[in-house]
Amino acid sequence: MATGIDLKLKVGDAAPAFTASSQEGKQVSLSDFKGQKVILYFYPKDDTPGCTREACGFRDHYATFKKKGAVILGVSTDPVKSHSKFVEKYQLPFILLADADQALVKAYGVWGPKTFMGRKYDGTHRITFLIGPDGRIQQIWPKVKPDEHASEVLAAL
Repeated sequence: MATGIDLKLKVGDAAPAFTASSQEGKQVSLSDFKGQKVILYFYPKDDTPGCTREACGFRDHYATFKKKGAVILGVSTDPVKSHSKFVEKYQLPFILLADADQALVKAYGVWGPKTFMGRKYDGTHRITFLIGPDGRIQQIWPKVKPDEHASEVLAAL
């Protein structure tokens, strides 16, 4: 399935800086993780089937991601309260960022036209970026399969 959007960011580009609220309401910035690998994964909606499978895949491999020195940040346009419930329900050990004003999804070019059951609308595309310790994009996954994605990202590390 094509993403339906043209990603403006490419491998080698500087990752756009950001600050957003975590599921705990704390301000989190990309610069907080300077010198570390950051897995920045965008997903459409908390507690929906595909998004839950994707998040639980990252959860289930979390110890291995940590051993490889990677930080996981999930991003959706859901509010902090929704993220908090999602994290609690599935014991997600990583940060979810609330992008209610769509600043991150637009900065990373993952917001755009989608079609679901014949209905067209704008929304967040399921796309992941691996940001290197130098703040540059090392890899992009524009077509994510929720069940396999955590393993794909681990293989790239």
